[in-house]
Amino acid sequence: MATVELSQENFDTVVGGEGLVLVDFWAEWCGPCKMFGPVFEKSSEEHSDIKFAKVDTEAQVELAQAFEIRSIPTLMAVRDGVVLYSQPGALPGAALEDLIKQLRAVDMEEVRAQIAAHEAEHGTEPHTH
Repeated sequence: MATVELSQENFDTVVGGEGLVLVDFWAEWCGPCKMFGPVFEKSSEEHSDIKFAKVDTEAQVELAQAFEIRSIPTLMAVRDGVVLYSQPGALPGAALEDLIKQLRAVDMEEVRAQIAAHEAEHGTEPHTH
């Protein structure tokens, strides 16, 4: 599956659903982004069950600000609407594959239980999806 270009209009639809979504925050002028782009694209072709998406931080300034993207490339992983990973830096192919393996292994029931416990502790209502 090829990568999807994200904007304010389609972000919630693509990223907020079920399943695993990898988001690459990038910009045309960014050298490391240009190196990471083909690695990300190749991985998208190998993992058809994962959504791969890109955010051009120059064109989508509000999205970049909403996620406090301070340096690019930044890779964000969202599974079932929960951000599990968000780190700046261009990953080599092997590191990206390792990250994908770890993300697939996450027990989402446990993650949701931790979120609910945290919200209960801090007096906020748990979010339902």
